[in-house]
Amino acid sequence: MVAAGSPATDGPRIVIVGAGGWVFPLELCRDLLAFPALAASALVLHDLDLAAADRTAAHLRRMIADAGLPARVGVTDDLATALTGADVVITVFQVGGVEAYALDVEIPREYGIDQTVGDTLGPGGVFRGLRSVEALRVVAEAMLERCLEAWLLNYVNPMAINCWATDLLGVRVVGLCHSVQGTSELLARELGVPHEEVTFDCAGVNHTAWFTTFRRGDEDLLPRIREVMVARHVDRTLPLLPRSEDPYESVERVRTELMMLTGYFHTESSHHASEYWAWFRRSPELTAAYLDRRWDYLEICRSADAGTSNEQIVETARREGLRHGGEYAAPIVDSLVTGTRRVIYGNVRNGGSIENLPADACVEVACAVDANGVRPVRYGSLPSACAALNTVQITVQRLAVEAAMTGDRDLVHAAVALDPLTSALLTLPQIHEMTDRMLEAESRWLPQFADGAGVRW
Repeated sequence: MVAAGSPATDGPRIVIVGAGGWVFPLELCRDLLAFPALAASALVLHDLDLAAADRTAAHLRRMIADAGLPARVGVTDDLATALTGADVVITVFQVGGVEAYALDVEIPREYGIDQTVGDTLGPGGVFRGLRSVEALRVVAEAMLERCLEAWLLNYVNPMAINCWATDLLGVRVVGLCHSVQGTSELLARELGVPHEEVTFDCAGVNHTAWFTTFRRGDEDLLPRIREVMVARHVDRTLPLLPRSEDPYESVERVRTELMMLTGYFHTESSHHASEYWAWFRRSPELTAAYLDRRWDYLEICRSADAGTSNEQIVETARREGLRHGGEYAAPIVDSLVTGTRRVIYGNVRNGGSIENLPADACVEVACAVDANGVRPVRYGSLPSACAALNTVQITVQRLAVEAAMTGDRDLVHAAVALDPLTSALLTLPQIHEMTDRMLEAESRWLPQFADGAGVRW
C-alpha cells in the first residue's frame, strides 16, 4: 500500500521527472487527478529546465483550482529534493531533446538508413537507449537513497532497453506504452465490433507484442482479423476504412505482412514497424510500396506542432471535468493507493512469464496491479515465429543495455551491427564508421564512454 507522501496532503507524493515537456506531463497530471483517491496528491514537477517545469506547473495549478481539488504542486530542478519521500516516480524525459534526437536520425540517413522514428531499435533506438540509461541510472541511484520503496513508472523510450537496465539498477520499475490499447482499438474498428466487448491476450516485447487471442464473447475473432486485414491492406479487395488527414494513419500492409509470416497481428504501427526489419525499408521505392504516406517524427518534433497544447488541456478540463485519457499510469497509482485490483499491460523483467523468451529480458505482458505492486501474469509460450522475431530484437536490446551500463564502445558497434535493417544495408566498415560518428556527435550526453573503453581496429 502506498502511504501518504506529504504532510500537507492526504494523498501520495508523485514525482514527474521531465515535467517540463509539452502536453504529455500535463495530461498525466490530469489523469492522476481524475481519480478521487488521488485528488489530494502532492505532485512534484522536476526538470533540469526549471522554467519549463514552472510552465507546466502554472497550467496544472489552474486545472486544480478550476476543479476545486486539494492537490498541491511543487517544482524543483534538484532531483534529490524531488525524490525525497516519493511514493511513485514517473519518468517522461528525452535526454538531449530534439538536438540529440536529430543526430539519431540524420547521421544514419546519410548511410541510407531511413528511420521514421528511431526510438526503439536501429541506430536511433540504440543511441537513445545509451543516453536514456545513463539518465535513468541517476534517477535509480537517487531513488534507492531517497525513496527505496517507490515504484518507477517509465514512459521513456526505448522502452525495453530502458526498463531492462533500470531493473538491473535495483528499483521497482514498470514501463508503460499505449500500443497495446491502441492496436486493440484498431482491430476492433477494422472488424466493426465494439471495443468494449473484446477480450484478448497479448505478449512479446514493446512495439512488437502479439495478439494471440482476440475474442468477442465465445467468438474467436483471429480468423476474421486474418481475412479482413489481408483483403483490405494487401489484396485490396475490401475498401480502406475512412481515415483522418493525419499522416501517421497509413495502410497497414507492413503489419499485415508480418501477420501473414507469423499468424498474428502485433502492436506497433506499420510506419514504425517498418524500421525494425530489412523487408520494408531497403530503398525509398520499397518503402513507398508498403506505406502510402510518409511520416517523419523528427520533422514533427522540429515543427513543435503537437496538435494540442497545455492551454487546450486546461480549457477542456474546465469545460468537461477531469477525465482519464487512457494511459496506464493513473490507474496503477490508484491501485497502489486503494488496493483496487486491475490488469494492465506493462514492460517488466520476464522472469518466466513468456517461457520461450529469455528470463532476463524485458517483455510486454499483462500485469496484475494492486496495493502490493505490479506483477507480470504468467503467459506461457508464444507461437514459435513470434518468439523468433522477438528474439532477434532482444539480442540488440541485450547488447545495448550492456553497452550503456559498462561504457563498452565495442558493444555499441555490435548492437548497431545486429539490427536487421542496418545489417541489410551496410557493410561492417560502414557500420563502424557510422557508429563512431554518432558516438562522437553525441559524446556530451554519453559520459559513460568518455574514457574510450573498447578497441576499434
